[in-house]
Amino acid sequence: MDSNLFFSFTTTLLIIIFFHVSYFPLPSFSLRIYSEFIYPNFTTSNLQYVSNTGAFLTSQRTTFKAAIIHHEPSEEVADFYFSIIHVESNQIIWSANRDSPISNSDKFSLTSNGFSLVRENGQRIWSTPPFNSSVRALQLQESGNLVLIDNFNRTIWQSFDHPTDTIVVGQRLPVGTLLLSGLQNNVLTGNYSFMLIDHDAVLQWNSDTYWKISMDTSTFKDKNSPVAYLMLNGTGLYLCGYANVVVFQVILNYSTAFRVAQLNYDGRFTIKSFLNKQWTQEFVGPQKDCLIPNFCGAYGLCTEAVAGSNSGTCTCPSGFRSKTGTRSCLPPNASSLPPACGNGTRLSSSQMVSYEELSTGIDYFSNAFSTPILSGQDLLACANICSRNCSCLGYFYENSSGSCYPLNNQLGSFLTVDGQTDRKGYIKTIVSANNKNEKKGKNPPIVALVLIPTTAVSLLAILIVVGLFAWRKSRSKKTKEVKLGRPSSNNSVEIDTFSIPGLPVRFDYEELDKATNNFQNKIGSGGFGDVYKGTLSDKTTVAVKKITNSSNQGKKEFCTEIAIIGNIHHVNLVKLRGFCAQGRQRLLVYEYMSRGSLDRTLFGSGPVLEWQERFEIAMGTARGLAYLHSGCEQKIIHCDVKPENILLNDHFQVKISDFGLSKLLSPEQSSHFTTMRGTRGYLAPEWLTSSAISDKTDVYSFGMVLLEIVSGRKNCSTKTQTHSIEIDSGSGGDSSSSTVSIPLYFPLYALEMHEERRYKELADPKLEGRVRNEEVEMLVRVALCCVHEDPSLRPSMANVVSMMEGGIPLGTPRVEGLNFLRFYGRRFTEASNIEGSNVGNVFALFPQAMASSESTTTGSYGSLSYMSSQQVSGPR
Repeated sequence: MDSNLFFSFTTTLLIIIFFHVSYFPLPSFSLRIYSEFIYPNFTTSNLQYVSNTGAFLTSQRTTFKAAIIHHEPSEEVADFYFSIIHVESNQIIWSANRDSPISNSDKFSLTSNGFSLVRENGQRIWSTPPFNSSVRALQLQESGNLVLIDNFNRTIWQSFDHPTDTIVVGQRLPVGTLLLSGLQNNVLTGNYSFMLIDHDAVLQWNSDTYWKISMDTSTFKDKNSPVAYLMLNGTGLYLCGYANVVVFQVILNYSTAFRVAQLNYDGRFTIKSFLNKQWTQEFVGPQKDCLIPNFCGAYGLCTEAVAGSNSGTCTCPSGFRSKTGTRSCLPPNASSLPPACGNGTRLSSSQMVSYEELSTGIDYFSNAFSTPILSGQDLLACANICSRNCSCLGYFYENSSGSCYPLNNQLGSFLTVDGQTDRKGYIKTIVSANNKNEKKGKNPPIVALVLIPTTAVSLLAILIVVGLFAWRKSRSKKTKEVKLGRPSSNNSVEIDTFSIPGLPVRFDYEELDKATNNFQNKIGSGGFGDVYKGTLSDKTTVAVKKITNSSNQGKKEFCTEIAIIGNIHHVNLVKLRGFCAQGRQRLLVYEYMSRGSLDRTLFGSGPVLEWQERFEIAMGTARGLAYLHSGCEQKIIHCDVKPENILLNDHFQVKISDFGLSKLLSPEQSSHFTTMRGTRGYLAPEWLTSSAISDKTDVYSFGMVLLEIVSGRKNCSTKTQTHSIEIDSGSGGDSSSSTVSIPLYFPLYALEMHEERRYKELADPKLEGRVRNEEVEMLVRVALCCVHEDPSLRPSMANVVSMMEGGIPLGTPRVEGLNFLRFYGRRFTEASNIEGSNVGNVFALFPQAMASSESTTTGSYGSLSYMSSQQVSGPR
């Protein structure tokens, strides 16, 4: 071929190819789908795997896949989620970022530090927590478990430990771990939860229980033991104890089909299996529509469509009206619903509280599962409590027992009970002055009770006080006749008052006296008493707390501690083995924790706590507090979170102790409880003002403890600095050095280092650099979020756990909400200079220092100058 012709042909071909590529792009090719393993320095996005429906990793036999996908059915939604999916059924069994959606161009990234979801601008949306060893691989197992493996082939993280709304065969759900529902056609977390408690599994709506698995007729109880975990397998659903003993079981037909247990968006817990391309529902609870808390919407009334059927029909209670476009109902035209609780919520002078009386035969779902806040009282007592509490939306009064059941925070549906209870419901409404006359005659008994003249109430209060004073004086006289530690016939009644169902083992005083060798081996001090090591007759080592405060408050706290700890079991809460109430002696018998309290290990001169050990201690403490706040049937606030109340065993397992300052709060009490005391240095600002005490008070204390775990020192301490000094000796300048101790308020130092992003400088110097900057950053950021001055800015303990586990993104501390730390730090420095080097006394000056502040922070500190250090900390 002529060379010129060949050249011309080649040039023409290249031009054709160029124009074809320019105007008709080449078809996209999907990237490789990996089987079972991917390795660090792997990055992808949905855009890269769009032709594979977002999947880039499968299990060995392609039973499951990992993908970045839409959860919502609408393709118009731009939200994507990293999920694990059962391929054949397309069932999503786990999602990493259900409350933090990403775009289809955002990245999934696997590095030696873990895996994360990252925006195009580098912002981290979700990630696994920091680890003590490097990641070698990410594995998707045939069980559906997503696992991170280190260089020693050890599992350092797995998705099975962090379920969303679903568990699969072989997956365990431990006590205190939640399944959280989604929303209809939306993956955002809903208001329903499923969780294990000490002797059952419960469904809750906004923390109110409405169903227990033990209620279902297909559930069989095998043992009367505490529950440790729930497991699903080919034959059924099992609730097992700590020795793998079966406590409850739901027997299902044996099946090799794919089976899941799921908390649905509608609040039902279901078990279903997938076979031959179709789902079969095997278990559902509750079955009845009217047992679902919000089936008929707020203030709606659910009635069985046919007596004994599972389906329900929705109407409005008599006198209420339908809310347009919803199932919910509204009160009569003359009334309005109470405003939502908030700072400064109060009624105007032209408004008054009234109550709409519900018809007979109407009940509320939570009444059967809750403990009344009052018993043996009249209707007036219920009305007065609800009227004073902005979170109370009404109450049910049980005439036969004089019990009061409040309705708090958010109201769901009522249900018809056909006269099975003598409880009567009253719904709070706000009536303006213009409508007062219309309300007269409607329900005069309730209005009249609430508006009793102040003078009459005052007179009644005086009579009660006088009566109580006389009774206490008489009782005190009788008590003097009882020998210390020795019961007699006179105190048999007192002992009987502690015979409450569910109490742990009762010990004789003589038995505990012998076990502790006459209380010789003192191992610590806690709220209201000292702690002694003892050995019971069965050779079990225990810790015995001897209550030394015999005042009425001490007895009250003693009873509270028994009622709370004796019926709660969690791996991160100390177990109460028994108690003694004999004569004036009050003792508690705990399981023994061999390493004692965290303060000894953290601040002592023993071996240095490594960073991973510190992280596990912080995590265990957070989980224990989260269980107290949201895992129990009723919220429990510890109120004295500090290193002395965090105990460790030989394996550094954490257990929170000393509930002597705790109160079992019903919801309406939680916003008005102001009589408790904690410990100086861990007290939230609201303790020192008239602000409400809530679970966020514990969150603040935990944040302060977390900073001490990071630094290895007390938050109020001294820092050693060395200065060089030039000395003029006449023949040249000599120098010498001097060491001085300067006061350091560590929370302020942490805030300043956070602002400069110099986190590693905050770590305990004894670690000698054996920690990464990002590991310190995580705990410091969590801690600073916890110590915001405004409680509403603090995360819940459940969210703290999720942040530390990597389930949700790390919070961002708001500097404006932490400026009060600058004031605290300045006052601490001033007080330290006054007191010299005796930093321990500085705490006592804090209230007075704060009282003199002209700061504009929330609350008034004026009254603090009249509070002693003993008043602030409580008895010790």
